[in-house]
Amino acid sequence: MQKLLRLAPWAIAATAAWSLGFVYNVYYGGELSFLRGMYFEKMSLAAEVKASPRLLILGGSGAHHSIDSEVLSQKLGIPVLNMGLDGPVGLNVILPSILKAVRPGDIVLLIPEDLILLDKDGLLERSAPFGIATGRPGLGGVPPQQLVETIWMQGVPSLRAITKSTVDLVQQGRFTGYYSDPLTERGDPTTVKYREGKWWQWKIHNSISPHAVKRIKQFRQEVEAKDASLILSLPWVYASKDEKTLSNMEDITKKLSNIAPLVYDKNDYNLKTDSSLFADTHHHLVFEARKLRSEQLAEQLKPVINRVTSDQ
Repeated sequence: MQKLLRLAPWAIAATAAWSLGFVYNVYYGGELSFLRGMYFEKMSLAAEVKASPRLLILGGSGAHHSIDSEVLSQKLGIPVLNMGLDGPVGLNVILPSILKAVRPGDIVLLIPEDLILLDKDGLLERSAPFGIATGRPGLGGVPPQQLVETIWMQGVPSLRAITKSTVDLVQQGRFTGYYSDPLTERGDPTTVKYREGKWWQWKIHNSISPHAVKRIKQFRQEVEAKDASLILSLPWVYASKDEKTLSNMEDITKKLSNIAPLVYDKNDYNLKTDSSLFADTHHHLVFEARKLRSEQLAEQLKPVINRVTSDQ
């Protein structure tokens, strides 16, 4: 009993330290907290738009950082909401997270980057943390052991994260992160982050995984159960046009086209060779490129939207 009493202060201190770490990581200061905040802000923006039909765009950061919703809305004549999140959240978690926002009459445009398409089980490094942060632990089928380990680790901030936050607080008076920048009223990022290192062309080494095919098929059924429609699009990518990449892209387009209507530039599979169109990654676009991408996308979407809305 005395031993337990002696250990009690240490247990209380450890619990307090873990709780502070959890609050930092999940609610205020850590990268996960900013991703969480962006998600809830996008869901709130979507809830405010009552018009029908709406175009909801989802995917990873390759969707979030590549669309000009205002341009799309003007060209299509309907409200557009950028619901793109972060690729490492994984297909299994991104899809059900945004499905909550889908209403009857909506048109859902999924733009899955290759990180999402090639993944073998739909779960990536931010799948479990994102589910915990958004109040849905285990979302997407995260294994119980992984879930317990992830919950524990959310109370242990990394030294690098703490150092960055300390510098931010001193220099800017607030914490900042990759997803901490403001959004437009339609969910688009208001800033562009530029690449500091040298560019190299992305290569697609594999085709879409069987799991991704299965999960996107399931998602179409889930969307249609809400009396909404699913359309797919390939993202713009700064990439090589080598034989293997083109062969894999051909296979990806065939398999995606068998799931739902697929829009893309049939001349190049949306593989671009001008690095000036891209921001900090091979999937993120600068402002002008977002407008160009959205103008092209609008023209590709018009006949498909007319077709799917007439069938509803």
